[in-house]
Amino acid sequence: MSHHPLNTPIGRFGIDTVAEGDTTCVATMPLDDMVNPVTGAPSLAALAMLLDHVGGVVNHYRRGAGEWTVSSELALELGPDAIDVLAAAARAGAVTVTGDARPFGPKTATALAEAVFRIGDVPVATGTVRSFYIEAPATFAESPVDPGALEARTGLAAKLAVGAARTGDGAVVLPQRPDRVLENSIGVIHGGVASAGLEVVGAAAVDAGGALRTASLRVNFLRQFFAGDESRYVGTPLRIGRRTGVADAAAVGADGRVAITARVTAYRC
Repeated sequence: MSHHPLNTPIGRFGIDTVAEGDTTCVATMPLDDMVNPVTGAPSLAALAMLLDHVGGVVNHYRRGAGEWTVSSELALELGPDAIDVLAAAARAGAVTVTGDARPFGPKTATALAEAVFRIGDVPVATGTVRSFYIEAPATFAESPVDPGALEARTGLAAKLAVGAARTGDGAVVLPQRPDRVLENSIGVIHGGVASAGLEVVGAAAVDAGGALRTASLRVNFLRQFFAGDESRYVGTPLRIGRRTGVADAAAVGADGRVAITARVTAYRC
């Protein structure tokens, strides 16, 4: 088992890699104190972080000489009772989720991995990550080594390093604070981190007083997402009905450009 240091994105989320290679990646992640920082409701947004890790690792192992991987799409589907399973496990003690990813189809200019997530023996979610292959960078960003970077964080908001949410014009805005721990090896915000942030604002945009729960998250990575004073996640409702809700979400970089988009669909509890 690989225990990842706290000054890395996956280490910040407490992810431990049990097995990895070009045919599988299995990893665990604690889900204690995971609540949506906007609504206060129990949240499985962090599953996007684990999905990006296990699926991305499988795709990465399939790279050729001189190649590197970049996530281009991520899709997460939550079981109808996923939050209930989380709540029941939390009442019994600490909660750990296990993600198990496998390759799906051949590796070409892109690769696709699929994953299943379980709390105990109960499946709670499934998902896919698509990666495409680029020329391997000549240099890689180094993880920060200051004392703050090596501190454990509790709760989703602290792990994501987000600021206080604000609302206006029907949108939910959640600032993404600069935090070098959350940057990947090429110096941009880790895709799993951003995907979790997008689920948070999308879910908040269609919360409907807690009546609707996220069922699916579909993410498209458009360009590199850099954190700065103006970087943020923005969730905008498209429809909020009695039984369903749909929201668009965007990660806006420090340069004011949309870097990542997502669609969140929710259903009545």
